[in-house]
Amino acid sequence: MKSIRDIYKIGKGPSSSHTMGPERAAKLFKAQNPEADAFRVILYGSLSKTGVGHGTDRVLREVLSPLPTEIVFSKEELSDFHPNTLDFIALKDGKETETLRVESVGGGDIRYAGQKEERADEVYIEHSFAEIADFCKWRYITKISDYVELNEGEEIWDFLLEVWQIMKQSIADGLTATGTLPGGLNVQRKAKFLLEQEPEEKHPGLMEFQRIAAYAYAVAEQNADNGTIVTAPTCGACGVLPAVLKYAQDTRGFTDAQIIRGLATAGIIGNLTKRNASISGAECGCQAEIGTACSMAAAALAELYGQNLDQVEYAAEVAMEHHLGLTCDPICGLVQIPCIERNAVAAMRAMNACNLSYFLTGSRNISYDMVCRAMHDTGIHLNHQFRETSEGGLARLYKRKK
Repeated sequence: MKSIRDIYKIGKGPSSSHTMGPERAAKLFKAQNPEADAFRVILYGSLSKTGVGHGTDRVLREVLSPLPTEIVFSKEELSDFHPNTLDFIALKDGKETETLRVESVGGGDIRYAGQKEERADEVYIEHSFAEIADFCKWRYITKISDYVELNEGEEIWDFLLEVWQIMKQSIADGLTATGTLPGGLNVQRKAKFLLEQEPEEKHPGLMEFQRIAAYAYAVAEQNADNGTIVTAPTCGACGVLPAVLKYAQDTRGFTDAQIIRGLATAGIIGNLTKRNASISGAECGCQAEIGTACSMAAAALAELYGQNLDQVEYAAEVAMEHHLGLTCDPICGLVQIPCIERNAVAAMRAMNACNLSYFLTGSRNISYDMVCRAMHDTGIHLNHQFRETSEGGLARLYKRKK
């Protein structure tokens, strides 16, 4: 597996696969074609169907400016390529001089079409949780975070501390912002409103939910408003992990040094899922995004609470298992409905998965590796209407108010 740096990317929302990935590809193509006097970009699959809502056309024009850029939303289906595929064409005096096909595979990563993933830059030899657990037990390593440090070196902590500072800032910024999110759905920001409510019944469970939900909304709303966030593992699911970790820090007094240990463990879960299944909503539905984020958050909590390797795995497995089949049906292609609310629900589910793992680890039958494979198998068999095309589910039934 690659470094966990591959999971945590700092950037602007609203979509890692529809905005961050194409932005990265456009920068590379522009640099490779300095003689071009114009560009054409052809979007396919999910990029074509929800690109406007996700801001794909906007970011491509921004990166390729000041040269004129034509964006083509193709209806052609490319069955042999990733659902997020785009063609870049460089033009000189009206003639094509260079073309490049790129796949935006999720989490802000790109791959040249037809090219196999490079293994040369892999940091981890182990490619499954079972392999990681066996290695850790053989080396008497009791924490996934220690396994991360062994493979990545001590410098990984500086990187994760920066990640955590950005996550906290996105929460802080989201909790103070008000107004309407862009895109035409007239979705009001709710994070500040959530946190400021005074419920009549101040029982612990309700107070916990209020805080965690407000934190998750804060980050997800920042993402929807093109703010700076950290992919965890994607933009659309970026609110789950920060919300859970911030609540744990607030209520348990964990230091930043302890919190980034949780981030390290979460990064391994995200990496395993990305390598062995998918973190792309266009490829496997929202189970790949929000399900993975929930698993990452549950595993991070288990690490912070001092649970053993089996409990960490069980927490991640429970979190993913109960997202299997979750569709990706963003209304109007915007990362707002149901995406923002889904971050809050998944954050609470991560808490529950961690708590369940504390009591029942010894009785489990399903491994994380198994549920990860099940998620991928489920995802690729989902009807394309439920994989970030805005053609099914809520996206099909909702009619934009004029």
